[in-house]
Amino acid sequence: MNPQSTEVDIAIVGGAMVGASLALALSNLSRTLQRPLKLALIEAHEPGQGQSGFDARAIAVAHGSRHALQQMGIWPKLANLGTPIRDIHVSDRGHFGMTEINSSSFNLDALGEVVELERVGQVLFAALAKTDIAVFCPSQLASIDSEVQGHTLTLNNGNKLYCKLLVAADGANSKVRQLQQQPQQISAFGQSAIIANVASNRPHQGMAWERFTEHGPIALLPMADSNGKPRLSLVWAMPEAAITERLTLTDSDFLEALQQAFGNRAGQFTAVGSRYSYPLALSYMSRPAFHRTVYLGNAAQTLHPIAGQGFNLGLRDISGLLAVLKPVLQQYADVGSVSVIHDYLACRETDRRQTINSIEFLVRGFSNQYWPLVVGRNLGLRLLSWIPPLKVPVAHRAMGWHGRDTCNALARSR
Repeated sequence: MNPQSTEVDIAIVGGAMVGASLALALSNLSRTLQRPLKLALIEAHEPGQGQSGFDARAIAVAHGSRHALQQMGIWPKLANLGTPIRDIHVSDRGHFGMTEINSSSFNLDALGEVVELERVGQVLFAALAKTDIAVFCPSQLASIDSEVQGHTLTLNNGNKLYCKLLVAADGANSKVRQLQQQPQQISAFGQSAIIANVASNRPHQGMAWERFTEHGPIALLPMADSNGKPRLSLVWAMPEAAITERLTLTDSDFLEALQQAFGNRAGQFTAVGSRYSYPLALSYMSRPAFHRTVYLGNAAQTLHPIAGQGFNLGLRDISGLLAVLKPVLQQYADVGSVSVIHDYLACRETDRRQTINSIEFLVRGFSNQYWPLVVGRNLGLRLLSWIPPLKVPVAHRAMGWHGRDTCNALARSR
């Protein structure tokens, strides 16, 4: 097959949940504005074929993110895949601090939804197939040749794409970032995480748990039942030295260790699926943009998974880019202009900084056993229970509503 050359307005590298969602959202926006927009999506793996973004992992889609996906015209395709998070229980093992955030307190049906990424990937790719988006999959980016008015992308099969705006949504090990030699800050937590699905003898009833222990935090998210058994998605962070030992335990010994660390609030753990691990680190680009290029999601920043904010922050990146591009599309202006890049950076700066700092404080603060800090954080958790209005800003951030207005306000001012 002879190599092909394609010219598009926007090329998106990375077709997992962030990249595929952006492509569909841009397609819907183009149709709504009746503004023709040529789009291309480049992805190395088809859903279910080993793609890290669509493996057996589950993620939490916060209430604000669900609303954003609804506005983008995407959530109706995913709604039947979600398991509601109705309540969140937070506790500090061995101490008096604990609190709950309840959806009923905010007159909501759920604080968020848990979805399995592999199933989401199949739905999103089926939706992409019904659009005129040029999907290059399986394909990998090989090189980028930059010019004043755009980029020429060469794929591993020799195909070339010319784009006015390049969007990097290709994950923590972004090939776009490597080829453009853009700096990235990395701060290790000294922890790794085990992820797995576990079964319990007690229905979860839409409860999610955040349990901080002296060795690292444990998170359990409610999932759809499997063969009549209640399922939970586990993220168990611990010192890197303990990972190998936990991974080599028999299933029964692993469940016993988990039960001892977590307690009995979620019932008795009865089964565990395949266990995987990965090192935990905070990585971020202080300036997630370059010449005619913006970085979204994990390509721009990766967070500790305990608070479940990674995809939700990435979705706010998408919302920000859409807000910046909408007036540009209405005016038939250049989608990769300097003003687009600068507006995107300006509208995302505060939310990114505050979210990154809050996750860093949460993880390091609850992993520290310095007794004044222990007393302070447990008193803080108790105060949330004793004085319900204090929960409002905490719940607002947990539900993904924080930082959504800046980009829209900036776009309206243009």
